[in-house]
Amino acid sequence: MDAADMKDSTDKDTSPAMPWGAVWILSVTQIVSWGSLFYAFSVLLSPIEQETGWGRDTVVGAFSLSLLLAGAGALPAGMLVDRFGGRKVMSLGSITAGVLLLGLARSESILAFYAAWAGLGVAMSLLLYEPAFAVIYANFGGGARKAITALTLIAGFASTVFWPLTQALVDAVGWRQTLTLMGLANLLVCVPLHLRLPAPRRAKPDRAAGSATAPRALLRHVLHTPSFWLLAVSFTANMLAFSALSVHLIPLLRERGLSASDAVLLAALIGPMQVLGRVLEFTVGVRFHATQVGLLALLMLPAALIALIFAGSSWSLILWFVILYGASNGVMTIVRAITPAELFGRESYGAINGALSAPVIASRAAGPLAASIVWSYAGGYQAVLWLLAGLGVVAVAGFGLAARGRKG
Repeated sequence: MDAADMKDSTDKDTSPAMPWGAVWILSVTQIVSWGSLFYAFSVLLSPIEQETGWGRDTVVGAFSLSLLLAGAGALPAGMLVDRFGGRKVMSLGSITAGVLLLGLARSESILAFYAAWAGLGVAMSLLLYEPAFAVIYANFGGGARKAITALTLIAGFASTVFWPLTQALVDAVGWRQTLTLMGLANLLVCVPLHLRLPAPRRAKPDRAAGSATAPRALLRHVLHTPSFWLLAVSFTANMLAFSALSVHLIPLLRERGLSASDAVLLAALIGPMQVLGRVLEFTVGVRFHATQVGLLALLMLPAALIALIFAGSSWSLILWFVILYGASNGVMTIVRAITPAELFGRESYGAINGALSAPVIASRAAGPLAASIVWSYAGGYQAVLWLLAGLGVVAVAGFGLAARGRKG
């Protein structure tokens, strides 16, 4: 079955009574989870350094460890969601996150600090987008694409909410009490909401998944297809480029001669462009297959980087970069969620998506470090941009070959 046939079949499988309550629950919990476990760190970094006296590399290293463990836990977390459903798995994740944030707030040694962040990495694998998408596919069937887009539209405001909230709390009560309040938010807000998630409805086996029907056999079958590995390369290369820029964009713009305020203003426009990209996917993109939308979104990244390479300090070209980069990043969150189901079927979605997500999540931690190394050796960001543009081209090629392989 090719992608077009599969899309037709999954659309017809849409339930007339889709559980949209699950989307609203996950929208709230994703904002709290992403905000407390991921976005808050950038605000907490300086206060932690100042109080503890630990070096920045030491503090950031703990956070990077958590991201690496989140990637390592993606596959087992997906398999747990397939087997037990999101209600149990995500509730456990919120309990773990809440307890460990309370512990992190009281950590006095580097060992305790690292141990808490290591556990929080495991909690991330049980809480962030990948398990949430698996819950949606288990409950929505063919209607999952709109539900995922709606979820990412709302949850995309996690940074908008938690960056200023975290800063206000740090200013008012300090970083330790801030972490305590975030731990309580996970325990008192997310746990009760996750316990209200519906039990999963088993999807009918998809012909696209092949003849294997047992979950582990199906996963092994998919892992032996070239399309899976091409897709993994594509998504990982794409995330390496995005994550590198997410950390280095402001110093990169400052290197181009922009003032600090102008650099921050331009970087701040990326968030609204992500939301714009998701709105367009929700309203226009649903008319097309996920592979078509994904190819366009992937092409936008090298185009954005080429604009930035030749922009100098030109605001017009930098604005084009911001628009293309932000919209591409926003849409790719959705593409990474829906493409595995379109190419491999919905059966064992959690495990398959977890296997795909593992290197992608790990690359989120590796991208900024790789860019720093290239910058140090090259003496500037121009070489970094050419490298990231090359990764963008690799991502486009891998995705195109993966889609063609499944159609063939």
